[in-house]
Amino acid sequence: MPTLDKPAFDAATFEAHLAEWADLPWLQEIKRSNWEAFEKLPMPSRKDERWRFSGLHRNGFDLAQFRPASAPETEQKEILLERSKLVEKPAGRLVFADNHLIAFDPASQELIDKGVIWMPLSQAFKEHPELVRKYFLEEEQKLGSDKLLALHNAFFQDGAFLYVPKGVEVKDPFIAYYWSSDCEETVLPHTLLVTEDNSKVDFMDYYGSGKEAACCPSLSIATGTIHAGAGSQVFRKIVQNLSPTAQSFQVEANAADRDAQVKTIAVNLGAKYARLENQTRVAGSGADVKMYSLTVATGDQEFDQRTLQTHIGDHATSDLLYKNALMDDARTIFSGMILVEPTGQQTDAYQTNRNLLLSPTAEACSLPGLEIEANDVKCSHGATTGEIDSAQLYYLMARGIPKKTAEQLLVFGFFEEIIEKIDNEELKDNLRNLVQSKFQDIL
Repeated sequence: MPTLDKPAFDAATFEAHLAEWADLPWLQEIKRSNWEAFEKLPMPSRKDERWRFSGLHRNGFDLAQFRPASAPETEQKEILLERSKLVEKPAGRLVFADNHLIAFDPASQELIDKGVIWMPLSQAFKEHPELVRKYFLEEEQKLGSDKLLALHNAFFQDGAFLYVPKGVEVKDPFIAYYWSSDCEETVLPHTLLVTEDNSKVDFMDYYGSGKEAACCPSLSIATGTIHAGAGSQVFRKIVQNLSPTAQSFQVEANAADRDAQVKTIAVNLGAKYARLENQTRVAGSGADVKMYSLTVATGDQEFDQRTLQTHIGDHATSDLLYKNALMDDARTIFSGMILVEPTGQQTDAYQTNRNLLLSPTAEACSLPGLEIEANDVKCSHGATTGEIDSAQLYYLMARGIPKKTAEQLLVFGFFEEIIEKIDNEELKDNLRNLVQSKFQDIL
């Protein structure tokens, strides 16, 4: 049941929220249309093919349990700011706690002079309305979380906005931290990244839980969008490290124009139930998209992964590799589709899901798929599920390495193919430490 002294997601709460945006009538209109859609849409059901095998309700999800987040206490802000240091010297940093901005490190004056825009999304709405409106919520969502996304769009308060103009290359990564710090509250992270022609940038989102939210349910409904202009290079990292009692929904929608290079890496560690939807439009001729994911599932966690690679432009490529390691009674679901439209001639697309089972009671479901409407393509998909190689384990143990340590080394080796693709050494080491910290009390 929701906490009685805090408002739930109802019509009165929405009207109060909408009044806060009175100076942006165009955004009010978007929010109202999404609230109306939320009220009409049914909750996700396994009868929907897009939710096949999902254990959402088995994991105890009840939307009525959650409420909009309230501002964190000063002491909590200081704790979260101290934890927001995965990259010591980023190009820019935003830190949000319970949907409220608590720190903003702007881009350098050199980048500002080149036209780079880095700021909270709420500020960008007011200072760059025409630019934001051109890209905001332009990508149609097709993977199933319609109702939850409508709630997000109706109630979100803030997020990160990054715009990189034509020909500008940024060496250091931008990073946004989104923290949840209280029980039964809902955080609504929103990231919008736009790159113009022949630009280059790295970006990272981190989703985490504060102390108060570590032992009670919380809800995160996050969305991120990349619009990659012709010839631009975008590398986005996403780390989901919420508490083991959280419920997480993450909806990603990316678009790659002519000759653009878009690479995304998702590191999934937290939440009791976590659903990741990642769809990409390979829209331009010669575009190249790479989608990688690393998931550590322990206890009774469930990670529900849905992907869509839509090829529209010709002579384009995409490559998806999702790796999952499962322990205890954990479950993973991977459902992916490569869709090649008639215009997508000379497409070269791959989709691979690899699952490593470390427990006889863990379960991995894989449903890769192809839908080809062009007649000159090279596409393939595949999935593998297996245990640790006994010969490799024996090799390490025969050299005096204890069994649990040997198992840990083999699992890290399984994930290293993903981690090695990160080009920032500091971030790479910190992500290894996050993965290791989850294993240290298990293996």
